[in-house]
Amino acid sequence: MRSSPVAWPLGVLAALLLSQLCSGIKWLTLSNSPVALHFNHTQNCKLLPNLVPTQTQVCRAHPESVKIIVQAAREVKTTCQKTFADMRWNCSSIEIPVETPKYRPDLDRGTREAAFVYALSTATLIHTISKACAAGDLKMCGCANRPSDAPDPDFRWGGCGDNINFGSPLASRFVDAPMKMKRSSSHANKLMHLHNSDVGRQAVRKALVLKCKCHGVSGSCSVRTCWRGLQDLKEIAMDLKTRYLSATKVVHRPMGTRKQLVPKDIDIRPVRESELVYLHSSPDFCSKNEKLGSVGTQDR
Repeated sequence: MRSSPVAWPLGVLAALLLSQLCSGIKWLTLSNSPVALHFNHTQNCKLLPNLVPTQTQVCRAHPESVKIIVQAAREVKTTCQKTFADMRWNCSSIEIPVETPKYRPDLDRGTREAAFVYALSTATLIHTISKACAAGDLKMCGCANRPSDAPDPDFRWGGCGDNINFGSPLASRFVDAPMKMKRSSSHANKLMHLHNSDVGRQAVRKALVLKCKCHGVSGSCSVRTCWRGLQDLKEIAMDLKTRYLSATKVVHRPMGTRKQLVPKDIDIRPVRESELVYLHSSPDFCSKNEKLGSVGTQDR
């Protein structure tokens, strides 16, 4: 006997709608979490939606990091949409309405747009955690260790450097966890997302620059106090946008004893570590096509 229709609770509906999406960026749904989060007990980690076991373990080990992760999820959405505001695809895909909490198909098909979002997600979480350490917003970390070597006698290390050495491993463990699960998605998709996540890590390392403050009579700068700090997130996003525009289409094929991603049209060389890669071509995003995830450009 067929059961009668029932009204699904919002949480169950969200899980069903997101079940078809590669879970690597489900954590971005945390951007809809309340502004005032109080995670003073590890059991509260179970309340966070769409996390895989390893991500929940990170929450339990570092419950004070939850606010930072939620902040990063919001930063991904805001930064992505600002970076692509002048493009046909304007990153509206990661706008997740509360009433219909789902992503559009363009982020689930291995497109270059998905490549950008995965790279930006990793970069943003590393950036947010590293800066939170330096700002004293996380008890579990502090300023970056000062390098031992000074470039010249009029130079000294000081200030409080952004702690990328703490931020990168923690963020990577959290972001990459879904792609390392056995049943997260196809092997090709997992390889693509893990590769692009690493490109995001590279972009953050590249954005760690020398920042200095001058000391001396009348601004003579006879002595400089310097530290290593991260550039603004928008600079990192623009770097990733450049890589997005020159992204390489790849195929999943046997190379030696296992299948790997290789450039589709120039498979005489391996995929470069610094380039974003994608598996499927994108729609033109000019006309509306809900099946492909395009909202079109009409009335924009």
